[in-house]
Amino acid sequence: MRKYHCQIGFNDGMLMAIGIPLLSFIIPIVFMGCRFNRIPYFTWEKFWVMLVITTAIWLGNRYIMIHSRKRFPLFNEVRKRIWYQSVLMFVFTVATNILLGQVTQPIFNKEGANLSLADILIHSNSAALFCTIMIIAIYESIYFMNELRRSVEETEHLKRESLAAQLNALRTQVNPHFLFNNLNTLVSLIPEDPKHAVAFVQQLSKVYRHILEVKDEKSISLKDELEVLNAYTFLLKTRFDRNLEVNIDIPSEKMRQHIVPLSLQILMENAIKHNIVSADKPLHIDVFTDNGSLVVSNNLQVKNQVNESTGIGLDNIRNRYKLLSEKLVHVSSNGSNFTVAIPLIEPVA
Repeated sequence: MRKYHCQIGFNDGMLMAIGIPLLSFIIPIVFMGCRFNRIPYFTWEKFWVMLVITTAIWLGNRYIMIHSRKRFPLFNEVRKRIWYQSVLMFVFTVATNILLGQVTQPIFNKEGANLSLADILIHSNSAALFCTIMIIAIYESIYFMNELRRSVEETEHLKRESLAAQLNALRTQVNPHFLFNNLNTLVSLIPEDPKHAVAFVQQLSKVYRHILEVKDEKSISLKDELEVLNAYTFLLKTRFDRNLEVNIDIPSEKMRQHIVPLSLQILMENAIKHNIVSADKPLHIDVFTDNGSLVVSNNLQVKNQVNESTGIGLDNIRNRYKLLSEKLVHVSSNGSNFTVAIPLIEPVA
């Protein structure tokens, strides 16, 4: 439970403990002309009287501030609240000083200063209004700073939640595409080669387990992704046999770097989806690193497709990288080869 009033927005106990005695000391010197070495003298009696007045004004204005924030709690009501609050504070401060001025007159006239009630009220009201302005400035500054910080924190929290939701939505695009192609292959494989079908199911299980394990990961080490890529390549080779050749050449020092999970599978599946894979035109896919990126390149032999490519696979990878890094995914084609370079991300310590 909070130790301070929720409408204040911060624990102001220390502020009052320091601010009230400090103002009680400063006001008689600055506004009443009191000194330690001449008339009118600054005495303990004057300090205690000023301490009572300052405390009353401070606590009264603090209550008005709480009341105003309760009455106008919305951000778009700030201007109305400030005006309402300022008027109440001004009236309260002046009224309090007029009442307490009756007490302060004889105390401040003890050394023969002969200050009139009007003079005392002018000095005391000037001091009280100064005190009120200080209170408003301090409380409102801290209040708005805390509100700004809270707003920034909430915005960042919502942004993180939004990014997580977008990542989850993008990841779910992989599963149906993956399952559809491989289950079709398995159906055709079972009656022809049951032993191979068992091996296929084992590798399919390995890949799908990997998909489930990384579904909540933003990035994954290249080493882990390549281990699963071997199982994925087995599935592809089962589907296309010698019509597909996959060459992987990754230096060992690059294995600790990260990429977006499942991006290799998406790129390889895209290459197969959009290109002819046959005995007459075998498809060659090369996976290697170059200039801080992981490159997937294939020879270009585009299928004659009725429906144009939607680009969902590449957009999936691009969007996930936008959410994780400022580095861009580069796609290029020179007429004979289609190449996609995805950035390698340094692991977070």
